[in-house]
Parts: sequence; C-alpha cells; structure tokens
Amino acid sequence: MPTTYLLTGCANGIGRHMARVFYNQGHHVVATDIDVVGLATLTADWDQTRVLTLPLDVRSTASWQAVIDQTLTRFGRVDVGLNIAGVVHVGYAAEFNPADVDLVVDVNLKGVILGTRLMAAQMVKQGGGQIINIASLAGVAPIQGLSLYSATKFAVRGFSLAAAGELRKQGVQVSVVCPDLVDTNMLTAQIDHPEAALSFSGGRILTVQDVERAIVRDAIQHRKLEVLIPTSRGWLGKVGNLFPALSFSITDLLRKKGLKEQAVWQATRKNTAGNITLNK
Repeated sequence: MPTTYLLTGCANGIGRHMARVFYNQGHHVVATDIDVVGLATLTADWDQTRVLTLPLDVRSTASWQAVIDQTLTRFGRVDVGLNIAGVVHVGYAAEFNPADVDLVVDVNLKGVILGTRLMAAQMVKQGGGQIINIASLAGVAPIQGLSLYSATKFAVRGFSLAAAGELRKQGVQVSVVCPDLVDTNMLTAQIDHPEAALSFSGGRILTVQDVERAIVRDAIQHRKLEVLIPTSRGWLGKVGNLFPALSFSITDLLRKKGLKEQAVWQATRKNTAGNITLNK
C-alpha cells in the first residue's frame, strides 16, 4: 500500500527533489508551496492519481488546515510529513530590518510549528505517523552573518526534539535533519554576500542527493531522532557549544576559508552571458 507523503517547499531545492524521490518510489505525494508555478512544472507529467499539488502559505493556520483536509479527502491519511520550506537572510544582527525578522521567523519557525501541530494531531487520530523537520547545522552551531537564520534553525531543532518526546508514546515519530550548506537556491542567495562566508567554510558543499540519503536512510528507515549532515561537522558544532567564546578565536580563519570557497562558487555559477545560474 502506498505511503502518503506531505511535503512543503516543493517548488525548488530539497523539497522539489524529495517530492520526486517519493513519487518515483510509487507513493502518494502531496506537494505544496506558495509558488504554484514552480509546483506545476514539477508535477505536470506525473500520474495525477498519485499526486496532489496544493498552494500553501506555511505561515497561515487556515492554509495548513486546508492542505490537511484536502489530503485526507484524496488519500485518507498523512503517513509522513516533511517540513522543508524555508528562507535565508544574510546580514548582521545590528543591520536587518523588522520585516526581515517577520519573514524569516514566520516561514522557518512558525511554519514548522504549525505544520507539526496539525499533522501530529491527524497522526495521533489515525494511530501513527512520522514528521521530519528540516533544520540546519546553523541550528547546531551559531553562524555569524546568518544570525537570524541561525536563530530560527536552533528553534526548529529545539522544538522538534521536544515534540519528539511529547509524541513518541502516541505513535508519532519526530525527526530533525540538520544539513550543512546545500547546493540549492539558498546557496545562490548567499554566494555574493561576504557576510555569509562562514556558510562556505566547511568541506564539500552538500547536494540534494546527500540530503535525500540522510532522510530516507537515517530518518525514515532507521527512524533516528536527530540527523547531522555531515555527522563529523555536526558533532564539531556540538563540542564548540560547550565553549562558545573559544569558537570566536577561529572565526577569522574560517571566514577567510569561506571567502575563498565563495569565490570558487561565484566563478562556477557564471554562465557564458555572465549571469548567475540558479539551481532549483
């Protein structure tokens, strides 16, 4: 019997890739996004008996409830929900404006909380399910230059771990996945901003396939509570949290490394016309 997957942020990036993965596995897919044009290009040639594409503003309870209701009408249940939709804002704490705060907090945090709340309630009624929330390694170790984004991802991670404890005896598994920088539009949004240099200071930039393997293998098959991608960098961030002031001493070195990596990506993303090529 096919599993019903409900995903947010499916117009591009990780969400788009994972929707295609689950569809290709033969499951029912509810693909949502505020960008309905992007959704249409994803599912145009899919078997429409197995897919439901719906507009969703993750900041809105009413929008979420409409998606849940239509999913139940079509497929009868929500087996696995993935809160993937997110936005990034580059800038320092003394510089971003209140509108930036509202957008990033509402999409990245409020959207995950609302989605978890409504999907969890349905899963409890139906006797079980799994919710996978996408946080970030920026929610494990604070990233200067992305302080607003980092704050929301710390909150998503904390909320997910707490919700996992609350829901586990009711048959609902909650997992939180924390990837390093991934080659999606979020990378493109940071590529020309030196403030985001620390994002590029790790090792290899992740691909959506890296995130796919972690979600499918670690979160879904092994039902891990927390998934760090890569594990080594995630644990390094956790150790750094034990001595946060000491991490400042290596920030300048990491920033220099990140700036060099940014320059490489800037060069590779320039097409022959000199434009930035977006990766969706």
